[in-house]
Amino acid sequence: MTMSDEKSDPGGDDRDSEIAKETELVFLRNRVKELEAENAELLSQVSSCQCQQMEVKDDRLVRRRRVRKGDKNSIPSHLISRRYVALKIMYFGKRFYGFSAEAQMEPSIESEIFKALERTRLLIGDKKDSCYSRCGRTDKGVSSTGQVIALFLRSRLKAPTGDSEGQVNGRTGERPEYDYVRVLNRALPDDIRVTGWSPAPIDFHARFSCSAREYKYFFWRQNLNLSAMDIAGKKFIGEHDFRNFCKMDVANVHCYTRNVTFFDVSPCQNSHEGDQLCTFTMRGSAFLWHQIRCMVAVLFMIGQGVESVDVIDTLLDTKKTPRKPQYLLASEIPLVLRSCEFENVDFICSPGAAESLRSHFKNESLTYQLESVIYQEALRNCLPPCNVSTEQSSCNDVEKKKKRTEHVPLLSRPTEPSYEERAAKMKPRKQETCHV
Repeated sequence: MTMSDEKSDPGGDDRDSEIAKETELVFLRNRVKELEAENAELLSQVSSCQCQQMEVKDDRLVRRRRVRKGDKNSIPSHLISRRYVALKIMYFGKRFYGFSAEAQMEPSIESEIFKALERTRLLIGDKKDSCYSRCGRTDKGVSSTGQVIALFLRSRLKAPTGDSEGQVNGRTGERPEYDYVRVLNRALPDDIRVTGWSPAPIDFHARFSCSAREYKYFFWRQNLNLSAMDIAGKKFIGEHDFRNFCKMDVANVHCYTRNVTFFDVSPCQNSHEGDQLCTFTMRGSAFLWHQIRCMVAVLFMIGQGVESVDVIDTLLDTKKTPRKPQYLLASEIPLVLRSCEFENVDFICSPGAAESLRSHFKNESLTYQLESVIYQEALRNCLPPCNVSTEQSSCNDVEKKKKRTEHVPLLSRPTEPSYEERAAKMKPRKQETCHV
Protein backbone atom coordinates (compact mmCIF):
# COMPACT_ATOMS: atom_id res chain seq x y z
CA MET A 1 0.00 0.00 0.00
CA THR A 2 1.34 3.41 -0.99
CA MET A 3 1.44 6.51 1.14
CA SER A 4 -1.27 8.22 -0.98
CA ASP A 5 -3.74 5.38 -0.34
CA GLU A 6 -3.08 5.52 3.35
CA LYS A 7 -3.92 9.30 3.41
CA SER A 8 -7.04 9.16 1.21
CA ASP A 9 -8.91 6.29 2.89
CA PRO A 10 -9.52 7.99 6.28
CA GLY A 11 -10.93 11.11 4.58
CA GLY A 12 -13.38 9.03 2.58
CA ASP A 13 -14.54 7.22 5.68
CA ASP A 14 -15.17 10.53 7.46
CA ARG A 15 -17.31 11.86 4.64
CA ASP A 16 -19.30 8.64 4.45
CA SER A 17 -19.80 8.77 8.20
CA GLU A 18 -21.05 12.36 8.09
CA ILE A 19 -23.46 11.57 5.27
CA ALA A 20 -24.78 8.61 7.21
CA LYS A 21 -25.25 10.71 10.32
CA GLU A 22 -27.08 13.44 8.40
CA THR A 23 -29.33 10.86 6.77
CA GLU A 24 -30.06 9.27 10.13
CA LEU A 25 -30.72 12.71 11.70
CA VAL A 26 -33.18 13.63 8.95
CA PHE A 27 -34.93 10.29 9.44
CA LEU A 28 -35.13 10.81 13.20
CA ARG A 29 -36.51 14.33 12.80
CA ASN A 30 -39.20 13.12 10.46
CA ARG A 31 -39.98 10.27 12.78
CA VAL A 32 -40.26 12.64 15.74
CA LYS A 33 -42.70 14.77 13.77
CA GLU A 34 -44.75 11.71 12.90
CA LEU A 35 -44.80 10.60 16.53
CA GLU A 36 -45.77 14.07 17.72
CA ALA A 37 -48.64 14.12 15.24
CA GLU A 38 -49.78 10.67 16.37
CA ASN A 39 -49.43 11.69 20.01
CA ALA A 40 -51.49 14.85 19.43
CA GLU A 41 -54.22 12.82 17.77
CA LEU A 42 -54.27 10.28 20.63
CA LEU A 43 -54.38 13.05 23.24
CA SER A 44 -57.30 14.64 21.43
CA GLN A 45 -59.17 11.32 21.42
CA VAL A 46 -58.41 10.64 25.09
CA SER A 47 -59.37 14.18 26.09
CA SER A 48 -62.65 13.91 24.20
CA CYS A 49 -63.40 10.58 25.86
CA GLN A 50 -62.57 11.90 29.34
CA CYS A 51 -64.70 15.02 28.82
CA GLN A 52 -67.67 12.90 27.86
CA GLN A 53 -67.20 10.72 30.94
CA MET A 54 -66.83 13.77 33.19
CA GLU A 55 -69.97 15.32 31.76
CA VAL A 56 -71.89 12.16 32.59
CA LYS A 57 -70.39 11.52 36.05
CA ASP A 58 -70.04 15.07 37.33
CA ASP A 59 -72.98 16.76 35.66
CA ARG A 60 -74.46 17.80 39.01
CA LEU A 61 -71.18 19.21 40.29
CA VAL A 62 -70.62 21.22 37.10
CA ARG A 63 -74.11 22.70 37.24
CA ARG A 64 -73.72 23.62 40.91
CA ARG A 65 -70.46 25.38 40.18
CA ARG A 66 -72.07 27.27 37.33
CA VAL A 67 -74.91 28.39 39.59
CA ARG A 68 -72.48 29.45 42.34
CA LYS A 69 -70.44 31.47 39.85
CA GLY A 70 -73.63 33.17 38.65
CA ASP A 71 -73.16 32.02 35.07
CA LYS A 72 -76.75 32.54 33.94
CA ASN A 73 -75.92 31.69 30.34
CA SER A 74 -74.44 28.26 31.16
CA ILE A 75 -77.86 26.59 30.76
CA PRO A 76 -80.28 28.28 28.36
CA SER A 77 -83.37 29.38 30.26
CA HIS A 78 -85.71 27.99 27.61
CA LEU A 79 -84.45 24.49 28.43
CA ILE A 80 -85.55 24.74 32.08
CA SER A 81 -89.25 24.56 32.85
CA ARG A 82 -90.42 26.37 35.96
CA ARG A 83 -93.66 27.34 37.63
CA TYR A 84 -94.82 29.74 40.33
CA VAL A 85 -95.60 27.77 43.48
CA ALA A 86 -96.92 28.46 46.99
CA LEU A 87 -95.45 26.29 49.76
CA LYS A 88 -97.03 25.71 53.18
CA ILE A 89 -94.39 25.47 55.91
CA MET A 90 -94.39 24.07 59.45
CA TYR A 91 -91.50 24.81 61.81
CA PHE A 92 -90.66 24.55 65.51
CA GLY A 93 -89.03 27.90 66.16
CA LYS A 94 -87.18 27.39 69.44
CA ARG A 95 -83.66 27.08 68.02
CA PHE A 96 -84.05 29.67 65.24
CA TYR A 97 -83.38 33.42 65.20
CA GLY A 98 -86.72 34.08 63.54
CA PHE A 99 -88.03 33.25 60.09
CA SER A 100 -86.28 35.92 58.03
CA ALA A 101 -82.66 35.55 56.92
CA GLU A 102 -82.33 39.32 56.46
CA ALA A 103 -81.35 39.87 60.10
CA GLN A 104 -78.13 37.93 59.35
CA MET A 105 -78.55 35.87 62.51
CA GLU A 106 -78.14 32.16 61.95
CA PRO A 107 -79.79 29.77 61.93
CA SER A 108 -83.02 31.15 60.47
CA ILE A 109 -85.90 29.18 58.99
CA GLU A 110 -85.63 31.01 55.68
CA SER A 111 -81.94 30.22 55.24
CA GLU A 112 -82.57 26.51 55.94
CA ILE A 113 -85.37 26.44 53.36
CA PHE A 114 -83.15 27.96 50.67
CA LYS A 115 -80.34 25.54 51.49
CA ALA A 116 -82.79 22.70 50.86
CA LEU A 117 -83.98 24.31 47.62
CA GLU A 118 -80.39 24.52 46.38
CA ARG A 119 -79.54 20.94 47.42
CA THR A 120 -82.57 19.58 45.60
CA ARG A 121 -81.87 21.83 42.57
CA LEU A 122 -85.47 23.03 42.63
CA LEU A 123 -84.26 26.64 42.77
CA ILE A 124 -83.32 28.12 39.40
CA GLY A 125 -80.79 30.93 39.70
CA ASP A 126 -80.80 32.68 43.07
CA LYS A 127 -83.33 34.09 45.53
CA LYS A 128 -83.70 37.37 43.62
CA ASP A 129 -84.54 35.54 40.39
CA SER A 130 -87.26 33.46 42.06
CA CYS A 131 -89.81 36.28 42.75
CA TYR A 132 -89.78 35.15 46.39
CA SER A 133 -92.35 36.37 48.94
CA ARG A 134 -93.35 35.27 52.46
CA CYS A 135 -96.60 35.70 54.34
CA GLY A 136 -95.35 36.28 57.89
CA ARG A 137 -92.04 37.28 59.43
CA THR A 138 -92.17 35.49 62.78
CA ASP A 139 -89.72 36.47 65.52
CA LYS A 140 -87.04 34.46 67.30
CA GLY A 141 -88.50 31.37 68.98
CA VAL A 142 -91.96 31.63 67.37
CA SER A 143 -93.32 28.51 65.63
CA SER A 144 -95.76 27.96 62.78
CA THR A 145 -98.02 25.26 61.38
CA GLY A 146 -99.18 27.32 58.40
CA GLN A 147 -96.53 29.75 57.16
CA VAL A 148 -96.71 30.32 53.39
CA ILE A 149 -94.02 31.33 50.90
CA ALA A 150 -94.19 31.72 47.11
CA LEU A 151 -91.49 31.47 44.44
CA PHE A 152 -90.57 30.00 41.06
CA LEU A 153 -89.36 26.39 41.22
CA ARG A 154 -88.08 23.88 38.70
CA SER A 155 -90.96 22.02 37.10
CA ARG A 156 -91.89 19.29 34.67
CA LEU A 157 -94.46 21.69 33.28
CA LYS A 158 -94.56 21.66 29.48
CA ALA A 159 -96.50 24.91 29.11
CA PRO A 160 -94.45 28.07 28.39
CA THR A 161 -93.19 29.99 31.42
CA GLY A 162 -95.55 32.91 30.79
CA ASP A 163 -98.63 30.67 30.48
CA SER A 164 -100.22 31.44 33.83
CA GLU A 165 -103.33 29.42 32.99
CA GLY A 166 -101.22 26.36 32.32
CA GLN A 167 -99.36 26.84 35.58
CA VAL A 168 -102.56 27.13 37.62
CA ASN A 169 -104.25 24.18 35.96
CA GLY A 170 -101.11 22.08 36.27
CA ARG A 171 -100.65 20.99 32.66
CA THR A 172 -97.46 18.99 32.82
CA GLY A 173 -97.76 16.81 29.75
CA GLU A 174 -97.36 13.09 30.30
CA ARG A 175 -94.85 13.34 33.16
CA PRO A 176 -96.20 13.91 36.70
CA GLU A 177 -95.13 17.07 38.53
CA TYR A 178 -92.36 16.93 41.12
CA ASP A 179 -93.55 15.92 44.57
CA TYR A 180 -92.28 19.16 46.11
CA VAL A 181 -93.33 18.16 49.64
CA ARG A 182 -91.47 14.86 49.67
CA VAL A 183 -88.39 16.15 47.80
CA LEU A 184 -87.88 19.15 50.09
CA ASN A 185 -88.60 17.31 53.34
CA ARG A 186 -85.75 14.92 52.58
CA ALA A 187 -83.35 17.88 52.57
CA LEU A 188 -84.80 19.90 55.48
CA PRO A 189 -83.85 19.60 59.18
CA ASP A 190 -86.26 17.73 61.48
CA ASP A 191 -87.82 20.90 62.92
CA ILE A 192 -88.88 22.29 59.51
CA ARG A 193 -91.34 20.60 57.17
CA VAL A 194 -93.20 21.47 53.98
CA THR A 195 -96.80 20.30 54.47
CA GLY A 196 -98.29 21.24 51.11
CA TRP A 197 -97.82 23.06 47.80
CA SER A 198 -100.13 24.78 45.36
CA PRO A 199 -99.82 26.21 41.85
CA ALA A 200 -100.11 30.00 42.07
CA PRO A 201 -100.96 32.70 39.51
CA ILE A 202 -98.17 35.06 38.47
CA ASP A 203 -99.69 37.99 40.39
CA PHE A 204 -99.84 36.00 43.66
CA HIS A 205 -97.91 37.46 46.61
CA ALA A 206 -97.60 35.49 49.84
CA ARG A 207 -97.86 38.63 51.98
CA PHE A 208 -100.25 40.94 50.14
CA SER A 209 -102.56 38.21 48.79
CA CYS A 210 -103.21 36.89 52.30
CA SER A 211 -106.78 37.60 53.47
CA ALA A 212 -106.35 36.50 57.10
CA ARG A 213 -103.76 35.21 59.57
CA GLU A 214 -104.55 33.15 62.65
CA TYR A 215 -102.33 32.86 65.73
CA LYS A 216 -102.55 30.61 68.77
CA TYR A 217 -100.88 31.25 72.13
CA PHE A 218 -100.70 28.31 74.56
CA PHE A 219 -100.50 28.69 78.34
CA TRP A 220 -101.20 26.82 81.59
CA ARG A 221 -104.35 27.95 83.35
CA GLN A 222 -102.98 27.85 86.92
CA ASN A 223 -104.96 30.49 88.85
CA LEU A 224 -105.81 32.71 85.87
CA ASN A 225 -109.35 34.03 85.48
CA LEU A 226 -110.32 32.78 82.00
CA SER A 227 -113.67 34.57 82.05
CA ALA A 228 -112.07 37.98 82.69
CA MET A 229 -109.44 37.36 80.00
CA ASP A 230 -112.12 36.36 77.50
CA ILE A 231 -114.16 39.52 78.18
CA ALA A 232 -111.02 41.66 77.87
CA GLY A 233 -109.85 39.86 74.71
CA LYS A 234 -113.19 40.43 72.97
CA LYS A 235 -112.47 44.18 73.23
CA PHE A 236 -109.65 43.69 70.68
CA ILE A 237 -112.18 42.67 68.01
CA GLY A 238 -112.69 45.34 65.37
CA GLU A 239 -110.53 48.02 63.81
CA HIS A 240 -108.31 49.75 66.39
CA ASP A 241 -105.06 51.64 66.70
CA PHE A 242 -102.73 49.09 68.34
CA ARG A 243 -99.69 51.33 68.89
CA ASN A 244 -99.87 50.60 72.65
CA PHE A 245 -99.84 46.87 71.92
CA CYS A 246 -96.76 46.57 69.68
CA LYS A 247 -93.14 47.52 69.16
CA MET A 248 -93.24 50.66 67.01
CA ASP A 249 -91.15 50.73 63.85
CA VAL A 250 -91.44 54.41 62.92
CA ALA A 251 -89.02 54.15 60.00
CA ASN A 252 -91.16 51.60 58.14
CA VAL A 253 -94.67 51.68 59.66
CA HIS A 254 -96.78 54.85 59.74
CA CYS A 255 -100.24 53.37 60.32
CA TYR A 256 -100.89 51.24 63.40
CA THR A 257 -104.56 50.52 62.74
CA ARG A 258 -105.29 46.82 62.40
CA ASN A 259 -108.50 44.78 62.17
CA VAL A 260 -108.90 41.83 64.56
CA THR A 261 -111.82 39.66 63.40
CA PHE A 262 -111.83 36.89 66.02
CA PHE A 263 -110.70 36.27 69.60
CA ASP A 264 -111.27 33.29 71.86
CA VAL A 265 -109.78 31.79 75.01
CA SER A 266 -110.50 28.13 75.61
CA PRO A 267 -109.12 25.03 77.38
CA CYS A 268 -107.27 22.38 75.38
CA GLN A 269 -107.45 18.61 75.78
CA ASN A 270 -103.99 18.47 77.38
CA SER A 271 -103.48 18.69 81.13
CA HIS A 272 -100.62 17.99 83.54
CA GLU A 273 -100.97 17.16 87.23
CA GLY A 274 -104.37 18.83 87.37
CA ASP A 275 -103.31 21.97 85.50
CA GLN A 276 -105.24 22.62 82.30
CA LEU A 277 -103.54 23.73 79.08
CA CYS A 278 -105.39 26.65 77.46
CA THR A 279 -105.03 28.74 74.34
CA PHE A 280 -105.77 32.21 72.99
CA THR A 281 -106.89 32.17 69.35
CA MET A 282 -106.64 35.44 67.40
CA ARG A 283 -107.43 36.11 63.76
CA GLY A 284 -107.00 39.26 61.71
CA SER A 285 -106.01 40.61 58.32
CA ALA A 286 -102.53 41.54 59.60
CA PHE A 287 -100.64 42.10 62.84
CA LEU A 288 -97.93 44.51 63.98
CA TRP A 289 -94.46 43.69 65.31
CA HIS A 290 -94.85 41.94 68.71
CA GLN A 291 -98.60 42.74 68.71
CA ILE A 292 -99.77 39.27 69.81
CA ARG A 293 -97.21 39.02 72.63
CA CYS A 294 -98.12 42.51 73.91
CA MET A 295 -101.83 41.66 73.88
CA VAL A 296 -101.16 38.40 75.75
CA ALA A 297 -98.96 40.13 78.34
CA VAL A 298 -101.77 42.54 79.29
CA LEU A 299 -104.35 39.72 79.26
CA PHE A 300 -102.21 37.77 81.75
CA MET A 301 -102.23 40.79 84.09
CA ILE A 302 -106.03 40.85 83.86
CA GLY A 303 -106.23 37.09 84.43
CA GLN A 304 -104.04 37.45 87.54
CA GLY A 305 -106.40 40.10 88.88
CA VAL A 306 -103.81 42.90 89.02
CA GLU A 307 -105.39 44.88 86.16
CA SER A 308 -109.03 45.55 85.33
CA VAL A 309 -110.76 44.59 82.09
CA ASP A 310 -111.26 48.29 81.31
CA VAL A 311 -107.50 48.84 80.87
CA ILE A 312 -107.89 47.46 77.31
CA ASP A 313 -110.26 50.29 76.39
CA THR A 314 -107.88 52.86 77.87
CA LEU A 315 -104.85 51.54 75.96
CA LEU A 316 -106.80 51.34 72.69
CA ASP A 317 -107.77 55.01 73.08
CA THR A 318 -104.57 56.55 71.70
CA LYS A 319 -105.87 60.10 72.17
CA LYS A 320 -106.31 59.46 75.87
CA THR A 321 -103.17 57.27 76.10
CA PRO A 322 -100.75 58.43 73.36
CA ARG A 323 -97.71 56.79 75.00
CA LYS A 324 -97.33 53.07 75.62
CA PRO A 325 -96.69 52.07 79.26
CA GLN A 326 -93.56 49.99 79.77
CA TYR A 327 -94.27 46.29 80.31
CA LEU A 328 -92.60 43.00 79.48
CA LEU A 329 -93.60 40.92 76.47
CA ALA A 330 -95.13 37.48 76.91
CA SER A 331 -92.78 34.60 76.08
CA GLU A 332 -92.29 33.82 72.40
CA ILE A 333 -92.10 30.01 72.76
CA PRO A 334 -95.88 29.28 73.12
CA LEU A 335 -96.79 31.50 70.12
CA VAL A 336 -97.75 29.74 66.88
CA LEU A 337 -98.69 31.15 63.48
CA ARG A 338 -101.44 28.61 62.90
CA SER A 339 -102.65 29.48 59.40
CA CYS A 340 -102.53 31.96 56.53
CA GLU A 341 -105.67 32.15 54.41
CA PHE A 342 -105.83 32.83 50.64
CA GLU A 343 -108.52 32.80 48.02
CA ASN A 344 -108.34 30.14 45.29
CA VAL A 345 -105.24 28.49 46.76
CA ASP A 346 -105.64 24.79 47.58
CA PHE A 347 -102.57 23.08 48.96
CA ILE A 348 -101.64 19.63 47.67
CA CYS A 349 -99.90 16.80 49.51
CA SER A 350 -99.46 13.36 47.95
CA PRO A 351 -100.56 10.31 49.99
CA GLY A 352 -96.95 9.14 50.34
CA ALA A 353 -95.74 12.54 51.52
CA ALA A 354 -98.68 12.84 53.94
CA GLU A 355 -97.92 9.47 55.49
CA SER A 356 -94.26 10.44 55.92
CA LEU A 357 -95.34 13.67 57.61
CA ARG A 358 -97.66 11.84 60.04
CA SER A 359 -94.89 9.45 61.00
CA HIS A 360 -92.39 12.29 61.41
CA PHE A 361 -94.67 14.48 63.56
CA LYS A 362 -95.58 11.50 65.74
CA ASN A 363 -91.93 10.58 66.31
CA GLU A 364 -90.96 14.19 67.08
CA SER A 365 -93.87 14.50 69.52
CA LEU A 366 -92.80 11.33 71.33
CA THR A 367 -89.22 12.60 71.51
CA TYR A 368 -90.30 15.86 73.17
CA GLN A 369 -92.52 13.93 75.60
CA LEU A 370 -89.52 11.83 76.61
CA GLU A 371 -87.55 15.00 77.27
CA SER A 372 -90.43 16.22 79.45
CA VAL A 373 -90.32 12.99 81.44
CA ILE A 374 -86.69 13.72 82.37
CA TYR A 375 -87.69 17.02 84.01
CA GLN A 376 -90.57 15.29 85.80
CA GLU A 377 -88.12 12.69 87.07
CA ALA A 378 -85.90 15.51 88.33
CA LEU A 379 -88.85 16.99 90.23
CA ARG A 380 -89.47 13.65 91.95
CA ASN A 381 -85.89 12.65 92.72
CA CYS A 382 -83.70 15.76 92.88
CA LEU A 383 -85.65 17.69 95.52
CA PRO A 384 -86.36 16.79 99.18
CA PRO A 385 -89.88 15.49 99.90
CA CYS A 386 -92.41 17.94 101.27
CA ASN A 387 -96.05 18.26 102.12
CA VAL A 388 -97.68 19.19 98.80
CA SER A 389 -100.80 20.85 100.23
CA THR A 390 -98.78 22.91 102.68
CA GLU A 391 -96.29 23.88 99.99
CA GLN A 392 -99.03 24.93 97.55
CA SER A 393 -100.87 27.05 100.10
CA SER A 394 -97.68 28.76 101.23
CA CYS A 395 -96.60 29.39 97.64
CA ASN A 396 -100.01 30.85 96.77
CA ASP A 397 -99.82 33.19 99.77
CA VAL A 398 -96.33 34.34 98.76
CA GLU A 399 -97.41 34.91 95.16
CA LYS A 400 -100.43 36.98 96.21
CA LYS A 401 -98.27 39.13 98.49
CA LYS A 402 -95.73 39.65 95.70
CA LYS A 403 -98.46 40.72 93.27
CA ARG A 404 -99.86 43.21 95.74
CA THR A 405 -96.51 44.69 96.66
CA GLU A 406 -94.59 44.47 93.37
CA HIS A 407 -97.16 45.15 90.66
CA VAL A 408 -97.31 48.72 89.42
CA PRO A 409 -100.54 49.55 87.55
CA LEU A 410 -99.99 49.93 83.83
CA LEU A 411 -101.34 53.46 83.68
CA SER A 412 -98.97 54.53 86.49
CA ARG A 413 -95.81 53.20 84.83
CA PRO A 414 -93.16 55.11 82.88
CA THR A 415 -94.09 55.40 79.23
CA GLU A 416 -92.29 55.07 75.93
CA PRO A 417 -92.12 58.01 73.47
CA SER A 418 -95.24 58.51 71.37
CA TYR A 419 -95.31 57.94 67.62
CA GLU A 420 -95.15 61.70 66.98
CA GLU A 421 -92.13 62.10 69.28
CA ARG A 422 -90.32 59.20 67.59
CA ALA A 423 -91.12 60.57 64.12
CA ALA A 424 -89.82 64.02 65.09
CA LYS A 425 -86.50 62.48 66.13
CA MET A 426 -86.28 60.62 62.84
CA LYS A 427 -86.53 63.79 60.68
CA PRO A 428 -83.22 65.36 61.80
CA ARG A 429 -81.46 62.05 61.21
CA LYS A 430 -82.85 61.87 57.67
CA GLN A 431 -81.73 65.42 56.97
CA GLU A 432 -78.22 64.68 58.23
CA THR A 433 -78.09 61.60 56.02
CA CYS A 434 -79.20 63.64 52.99
CA HIS A 435 -76.50 66.27 53.62
CA VAL A 436 -73.85 63.57 53.87
